[in-house]
Amino acid sequence: MSRTVYFVGIGGIGMSAIARYFMHEGAKVAGYDRTPSPLTAQLEKEGAQIHYEDDIRLIGEEWLDPKQTLVVYTPAIPADHSELGYFRKEGFEVVKRSEVLGHLTSGKFTTAIAGTHGKTTTTTLTAWLTLRATGKGNAFLGGISRNVGSNLVLGGGERIAVEADEFDRSFLRLTPSIAVVTSTDADHLDIYGTHEELRRAFGQFVERIVEGGTLIKHLGLVIDHNNKSIREYTYDLRNAEADFHTTNLTPIGDGTFRFDIVCPDRTIEGCRLGVGGEINVENAVAAVAAVWAAGDFDESGLKRGLEEFEGVKRRFEVYINTPEKVYIDDYAHHPQELSAAIRSIRGMFPGRHLTVAFQPHLYTRTRDFAPEFSAALSAADRVLLLPIYPARELPIEGVTSQMLMEKITSPCEIVEKSDLAQKLGELTTDIVVTFGAGDIDRECEKVSQILQGKS
Repeated sequence: MSRTVYFVGIGGIGMSAIARYFMHEGAKVAGYDRTPSPLTAQLEKEGAQIHYEDDIRLIGEEWLDPKQTLVVYTPAIPADHSELGYFRKEGFEVVKRSEVLGHLTSGKFTTAIAGTHGKTTTTTLTAWLTLRATGKGNAFLGGISRNVGSNLVLGGGERIAVEADEFDRSFLRLTPSIAVVTSTDADHLDIYGTHEELRRAFGQFVERIVEGGTLIKHLGLVIDHNNKSIREYTYDLRNAEADFHTTNLTPIGDGTFRFDIVCPDRTIEGCRLGVGGEINVENAVAAVAAVWAAGDFDESGLKRGLEEFEGVKRRFEVYINTPEKVYIDDYAHHPQELSAAIRSIRGMFPGRHLTVAFQPHLYTRTRDFAPEFSAALSAADRVLLLPIYPARELPIEGVTSQMLMEKITSPCEIVEKSDLAQKLGELTTDIVVTFGAGDIDRECEKVSQILQGKS
């Protein structure tokens, strides 16, 4: 264990979980991030030293000894970052976040949840259900669990749940005992080039499952691999052809559901998930399958865990839910995610007027899936588009939110992020959803306050 650890991009959700782990183990942690955020504020409160300007002079003296300091970086950091360049030039041990995660989980009973969408909620559910059904369990999460208030779970024992990120092929550093694959839709084509190459990477991920391990995949997914030693199961929301599925799925009235979960050896009856939406019930089926595959769990504890689950920050997060007004915020940033979320909301609140505010994430993703984004957003009654959030990218000529608006069939307009809350407050609508993986969440409290005041 390194005595000092420096994180280049410490505010990322995956990076901050690892930073928390090192602080828990007694290391002194510092780092850089581009902008302050609630995540960095919490890390600073917990003892991390963080600055927000790419400047070698701001690196604390305790982190300037190559023999003592481990440097961890995220591939989202640009190659010309001066601090990262300094550490490499001066002979520090410089490793990607995925390498560290692979090291920390090596030799553990690891459940890795992968997929182009759905993996954060499924990982968080798996971690929470493992805790409630076994009394132990650890996790590195890709979101903030509302149950534990963190993206790091240290509950003891050898079981560990991790979000297996396909970006930059990071998940190929893991060697899971159980792997869950929720989806393999086209995404990150700036990294993979083609959908076929992305699917090939998922096959390579499955080949990293340990001998005698288990693959749990969504029914209908085709994943080519040569791992002949593993067990394979499927899951689905309702389809009885899947090894794990629900029956008696019944809406309760507050957006949540009661249901039974059919497993290969039993049916777990009378379940209720603490958060709403059919999409989350399906994620729960995948998580239950992962706990089942690990074995040795208390069924009553698992049912309590389902009912007590409070969700993940920015994943179908409900701010307001009254007969007059509903406001939900969600991280969806891929057309398939948007479609699934809007369908779930329509199912929860049939017949009500739905306004969606969407902040596109990345120029390349917007360019690659423009028709699909427009089609997905057209399922709303009204759409507000924010300018594209660039993240790690430079602008691409001709790629703007305007290109989405031109193909959206519902009433649509473009608004600045700073004007979003006021604009939503002026509209006549009873359901509002904000979508996006950028910084649209910085407006959530303001939107909530305005909508609550209006109602």
